[in-house]
Amino acid sequence: MPGPQKRSSLRQDDIFDAVVDLETSLFQQGFDDGFISGVRLGKDEGREVGLKSGFELGEEIGFYRGCVTIWKIALERDSTLFSARAQRSIDHFDEQLRAYPLTSPEDERLQDLLASLRVRFKAIMAMLSIRLDYSGYPKASSAGEISF
Repeated sequence: MPGPQKRSSLRQDDIFDAVVDLETSLFQQGFDDGFISGVRLGKDEGREVGLKSGFELGEEIGFYRGCVTIWKIALERDSTLFSARAQRSIDHFDEQLRAYPLTSPEDERLQDLLASLRVRFKAIMAMLSIRLDYSGYPKASSAGEISF
């Protein structure tokens, strides 16, 4: 009778091996499905965050560009409006803005260049004795007015 017991024991081992194999294959299938889903969602979320960040960056650079345009128009009308030092700072700020690589988002210098623009903008504001801070897109107040 040793033969039938041996067969029974083999069948039991095969059953447990199949259960272990099923668990492993289901785990791997779940991992693969989750990975594919994560890649797809990651790309979508990355695109959304990139668009938002790009818009905010463009908005800030546009704000600075608008300030430079207004200062230059004011100087065309009255060249003595700002000191020579302030005029040089505005010209240098204008050059920095024009050199800012908006179309090269992979440029590693972007954050450093933006920080430099912010510092120069604050310095110009101090030279001109103007209190103006860029704080993002203007929000509507409760009275329906736009505040900056």
